[in-house]
Amino acid sequence: MACFAPEDLQSASGPDLQSYHWRLLAQGDSWFSTAQAKLSAHANLLQELVLSKPAAAVNCAGQRESLAKVVELEAAPDFVRLLTAADAPVWDGILLSVGGNDLIKAAQTPVHLDGADIPLHLRLLRNQTEWGPPSAGVGRYFSEPGWTTYAEYLRANLRHLLTLRDQGPSAGKPIFMHCYAVPMPRPAGAADAGHGPWLYPALKAYAIPAADWAAVSRLMVMHLAQLLKTLMADKEQFPGLFVFDSTAVPLAAATPGASGISGDWHNEIHLNHSGCLKIGRAWSEHIEQVLTTGGIAVAAPPGGRGRARR
Repeated sequence: MACFAPEDLQSASGPDLQSYHWRLLAQGDSWFSTAQAKLSAHANLLQELVLSKPAAAVNCAGQRESLAKVVELEAAPDFVRLLTAADAPVWDGILLSVGGNDLIKAAQTPVHLDGADIPLHLRLLRNQTEWGPPSAGVGRYFSEPGWTTYAEYLRANLRHLLTLRDQGPSAGKPIFMHCYAVPMPRPAGAADAGHGPWLYPALKAYAIPAADWAAVSRLMVMHLAQLLKTLMADKEQFPGLFVFDSTAVPLAAATPGASGISGDWHNEIHLNHSGCLKIGRAWSEHIEQVLTTGGIAVAAPPGGRGRARR
């Protein structure tokens, strides 16, 4: 799939979108980022999408490493314009990579901030005095009230985004989202960008035993995956939303404690080329099934191979 930036459309030598069979608009977090550090790691999920017919994606994620919010409209004028303007292209679909960074930020919320206690409904983790019984497993560390707050935040933002879609020329077109792979909490940040690690310090700050870190990470990511799939099933409030379950794609996990590239991971929360390749090929099949069947998606087999055109 050919990927372009919004400014490419304004160039005299810019792409002729009508020459492509499918035209897609993309917005997202660091999994879609075109920041040089990400491209050097071959870790842009969009660039691993493979469809059977010529396709183009205009990627509004740009150079940003992450989004502070699910729909950061003030910082994404190109995306809003290309989605809602009367003269905007009619897109065959919208690709979104959102929710993951918000989940990480929620997990990073401390127990205390500026001398004030942060209530349980505003954080995802419990401190030691709040832990449940050992019989609850790793769920004893998890704040269900905080999850309720996060889930409603995500629902509200996605409903708003669907409203924006239906205000423009691409009203009713499918919106494609992916779930996230389960990261291994470890001391592996983006050394070249000075960011991270992300989960590792948060779990340490909450004194969660290291033996439970991987399971806590899995619990949070699976909660997000289940939430997104539940929203997809609600066709009345979320019409045209299609979610691909990336958690079902087999990946090589990072080694606990590894500080650099390990398995299919470039750092703690970002995939490397092999990881993006595996998820990208499987997600491509899911996207194409929707585009070619008018919205009837059949589950793609984990690790499915895409077809031969990029």
